Amino acid sequence: MKNSFLESKPRYEILDGLRGVAALVVVLYHLVECYPAEYVSNFMAHGYLAVDFFFALSGFVIGYAYDDRWDKMSTWGFFKRRITRLHPMVIMGVLVGVCFFYYSGDCEIFNKVDDAAWWMLLVQSLLLICMIPLPSSMDIRGWGELTSIDGPIWTLMFEYVANIFYALFLRRTGRTVLAILVALSAVLTADCTLHLNLFGNLVTEWQQYSVIGGFYLNPENLYIGYVRLLYPFLCGLLLSRMGKTIKINNGFVVTALMVLIMLGIPNLGTTHKIYDGIYQLVCILLVFPLILSIGAGSTLGKKTTGICKFLGEISFPLYITHYPIIYMHTSWYQRHTDAALGTHLMIGFCTLLIALGIAYAALRLYDEPVRAWLKEHWLKK
Repeated sequence: MKNSFLESKPRYEILDGLRGVAALVVVLYHLVECYPAEYVSNFMAHGYLAVDFFFALSGFVIGYAYDDRWDKMSTWGFFKRRITRLHPMVIMGVLVGVCFFYYSGDCEIFNKVDDAAWWMLLVQSLLLICMIPLPSSMDIRGWGELTSIDGPIWTLMFEYVANIFYALFLRRTGRTVLAILVALSAVLTADCTLHLNLFGNLVTEWQQYSVIGGFYLNPENLYIGYVRLLYPFLCGLLLSRMGKTIKINNGFVVTALMVLIMLGIPNLGTTHKIYDGIYQLVCILLVFPLILSIGAGSTLGKKTTGICKFLGEISFPLYITHYPIIYMHTSWYQRHTDAALGTHLMIGFCTLLIALGIAYAALRLYDEPVRAWLKEHWLKK
């Protein structure tokens, strides 16, 4: 008998397209991140907020896709579906990171790469495939990240936590309890962005008045990581349950421009950091939920349907595989800081093309076939 919980619901195509737009912004943000602060502060300066937008999208989509399926689906069945959706590309991200790891050496910023033992690289790749965060003492790159091989995997670790929290608890909560949790998590977001420091664990100067963080294994960054996860995910879930959407014409164009503008606004805190903190707070608490409501409520024209479908398909492969290429780009910049502007632009453009090519190949040649096989041979059992 056919498993009814395996049937896919109609997709919010605009939200798929917005996920792709945000993924492209992340790549552009990471491309300029190695340049002097004045470049980063003025070009896609808030690209890191795409992570918070991804968490909001995730909460909305999970609520829509699974809230009404629990009479047909077990908790383990839910976990199997999420693993099938996410983990093949997690593995691919690790493999791409391993393949390009040593090509990012020979520079001061990644000062541990050249001395990293090959067996330690393989051990860490296995740990990351198992979603085990790594302490700074195990860092083999020089940044002390949770994931030395492929940086963005740290967000998937928090995504998995959100999925577990949803399956064990949130799916059983009503709107009132969920709204209370949203309000409490909004306070935590304000704690970071306004540097209220309610719990006394926000101590690093460059992370003050900001939600930047979550990618180191220490109390401060773990706190920031969970703050970044909680409000967007819970708010997205609440919006999906309330069904309060906004319908406008040209919904994708409008919301895509909103995403680009909000993530591209220059840094507002060059003199007083609190101004930029207020901006981040408004984006996370108000603007991102508004974009979700418009994206879920509006419809697509024939010309934009294909664009949104492609952007949605490429978004996760691009996000999870691009950073090893960025490591190489950063290493090149460190060794050629005095190169001509045209050379930097050319290298940046080529890096973007390589990242897009690897993502597309991973999608068509690996992710889609693997997920189809898992659905047929694992989910149906």
